[in-house]
Amino acid sequence: MRQDDNDSGEGLDRRALLGLGAAGVAAATTLGAPHAEAAIKGGPARHVMQADGSYATVPLAKDSWTLGVVQSRVIAVDTASPDKKRRENVAHMCDLIDYASGFSGKKDLLFFHEFPITGYNYKWTLADARRMAIEIPGEETEALAKKAREHGSWLVFGSYVRDPDWPDSLLSITTIMNDKGEIVDKHWKARNIKGVFFGFELFTTTIYDVLDRYVEMYGLDAVVPVTRTPLGNICTSSIQREPEYFRAMAMKGAEVILRTATGGFTPADIQATSMYNSVYTAIANNAASPNNGLYFEDAGGGNSAIYDPSGDMIDSAPTAFETLVTARIPIAQFRAKHRQPIVHTELVMPVFEQYRSKYAPSLFSAYQPKDIQDSGRYLKDKSRWR
Repeated sequence: MRQDDNDSGEGLDRRALLGLGAAGVAAATTLGAPHAEAAIKGGPARHVMQADGSYATVPLAKDSWTLGVVQSRVIAVDTASPDKKRRENVAHMCDLIDYASGFSGKKDLLFFHEFPITGYNYKWTLADARRMAIEIPGEETEALAKKAREHGSWLVFGSYVRDPDWPDSLLSITTIMNDKGEIVDKHWKARNIKGVFFGFELFTTTIYDVLDRYVEMYGLDAVVPVTRTPLGNICTSSIQREPEYFRAMAMKGAEVILRTATGGFTPADIQATSMYNSVYTAIANNAASPNNGLYFEDAGGGNSAIYDPSGDMIDSAPTAFETLVTARIPIAQFRAKHRQPIVHTELVMPVFEQYRSKYAPSLFSAYQPKDIQDSGRYLKDKSRWR
C-alpha cells in the first residue's frame, strides 16, 4: 500500500508542534502530518483523500494483533463526591485491564464503551455533567496510561470531557492511547439524535451541533477522523444507524472501526458497517449495571461483538454481565489487498446535494442548552421538516 506523501510529518510547522505539547507531538509522530494538523486551529481545510483507491497509512508494528472489547458496567459518578467515584471507576477499569491481560494473554488493544469513567445520569444538568467530566490529559488518563505501559497495550475509551477551548460545553470524546501511555487522538461524538425523545433532548455538544466553529478550529479533515497507527487505521464512533458516516470513514482509509453503545444497539447496523465497507468493526456496549436509578441492571446491556470484513461475527459476548470479547486482526494480510470501498458516487451525489437534514448543523453555536428539558424546549421548533 502506497503511503501518502504528506504522511511523513515533515510539513508540520515547528511552532504549531510546540503548541501541541507532548501528547500532540506523539500524535504527530504516530498519525502523520495531516491528522496532527487537524488538532491545530486552522487545520486542513479539506479531507485527506487519495483518488486511486489506496489510502494514507503509517508502517505497521506487527503483522497481526489481538483486539479485546471490554464489556464493562456503567456506574454514574455521585454529584456529592465526583472525584471519589471517578477514581473508583478508573480503578475498576484498571482491574479489568489486568484481567484482560491475565491467563488469556496480552491484548494489543483494549476497547471500552463510552462511559466507563463518569457513567451517565439523565438527571444531570449541564453544570452537573461538567463537574462529573474529566479533562484530557488529567488524573484519570494518567492512571490508565500507567496500565497501558505496564501491559504494553493500546487503550480506547470514551468519557464526558471538559475542554478549556469549549468552556460552556460538555463533550463526549473517545480517546486513543498508545502502549506508551501517550494520547495520540481524541475523537468527538459526531452527532446526537434529535426529535425522538418525548419532552427532552440531549445537550452534549457534538461536531454537528457546532460544525461551523469546529471546522474553523480543527479543519474539515477532523470531521471524519482517521487515526493512522502502527496497528492500522483506526476510527471510533458512538453514533448508531449512520451508514453514510461509516462509509466516509472507509473512503478515507479506515481499517478497524471501533463503535460504542450505551443501553443497546442494533447488531445488523454493526454487521453492515463491516459488510458494506470491508473493514473490521467492533461494538463495545455496557454490561449489566447496578444502582442506575432508572432501569433493571441488565436493561440494554451485553452483546458486544467483533465482525470481520465480510460481515461475519468473529466473537460476541455470551452474557449481559462483564466479559471480554476478542479477535485476532491479521492487519498486514488485510492491508495488502484492501482498498477504498467501491461507490458509484456519480449516481447518488445529485440526490445527496439536494437533501436537507431534519435539523440544521451548528444549532448549539447560537445557544447551549442547560439541561435535557431546556434542550427539548430550544429544539422544539427547530425542525426543518413538516
